Amino acid sequence: MAELTFIEDLLADPQGRSHDQEGPSDEEALDAYSRAVILVAERLTPSVASLRVSRRGRSGRTLDGAGSGVVIATDGFALTSAHVVAGARRGQATFPDGSDHGFEVVGSDPLSDLAVLCIDGGSLTAAELGDAERLRVGQLVVAIGNPHGFGGSVTAGVVSALGRSLPTRSGSMTRIVDNVIQTDAALNPGNSGGALSDGRGRVVGINTAVAGVGLGLAVPINSATRRIIAGLMSDGRFRRAYLGLGGGERPLPPRLARELGRRSCVEVVEVVERGPAARGGLRPGDLIVAVDQEPVGGMNDLQRLLAGDRIGAPVIFTIARVGKLERVQVTPVELDA
Repeated sequence: MAELTFIEDLLADPQGRSHDQEGPSDEEALDAYSRAVILVAERLTPSVASLRVSRRGRSGRTLDGAGSGVVIATDGFALTSAHVVAGARRGQATFPDGSDHGFEVVGSDPLSDLAVLCIDGGSLTAAELGDAERLRVGQLVVAIGNPHGFGGSVTAGVVSALGRSLPTRSGSMTRIVDNVIQTDAALNPGNSGGALSDGRGRVVGINTAVAGVGLGLAVPINSATRRIIAGLMSDGRFRRAYLGLGGGERPLPPRLARELGRRSCVEVVEVVERGPAARGGLRPGDLIVAVDQEPVGGMNDLQRLLAGDRIGAPVIFTIARVGKLERVQVTPVELDA
């Protein structure tokens, strides 16, 4: 009888746990998940607006567009995707409480797919910006936006992957936005420009693209994009130093990793002929480990260190070439986007 009782217990719980060791029930787990999503929705939804813009098409007709925007300051500054307001200077923002406000485009940066708006109407509810660098794969994220015109829509999912790349274009210039967030939170047309939040209601990304069913992408809020946002707010544009090279993050060779005390660098994959990098002597295959003695572990570091104040100023690159550390001098020019 004792053996039969044991088998019955095992069939009831294949893990062989006793009732005293049982984890939370499905209802309890669902409630915890629901509470987290509800907290984010209540905290963040008042800060997310549905945007309507009108722009002149090539045929001369007026074309209407829609998207989402996130208020980041009580005086009306808001973030959205650059492609949402492309070709427009003003529009209308509608909040979940039904209030309707006009807005103007303060600045737009197509190469990061970010834009800053100024929304009329006095004191607004501002969202808190977080740090996408702290995200982990599998972490809960919540998307809030205006899919297909349904304002204030909330969807939830997880961080599916980090470190994705998103190609962006402005005129003839192409740039890769690094460290893009991939999520399975449901995104649809109209979500662009809306908020991607962590479980505490902090905005960690601006939703930018729907790459397929269950595959959405968001531009991260991190140190690099904060500089872009600040430039757009103060100057209406973001100045970039142009090197004329293409590269990507790669592990350092073991000996160099031990010598430098870090693991990664940026490998130069392509050098534009007669560009600043080529004139300075950089070559494909070089490993960039520092800029003016500041460590470089990836493209995000390189972009952060090559801000607008370095345009026209000589910059010392520390590189590893054929296993040896060398220094080359490169003078960046301004990227005309």
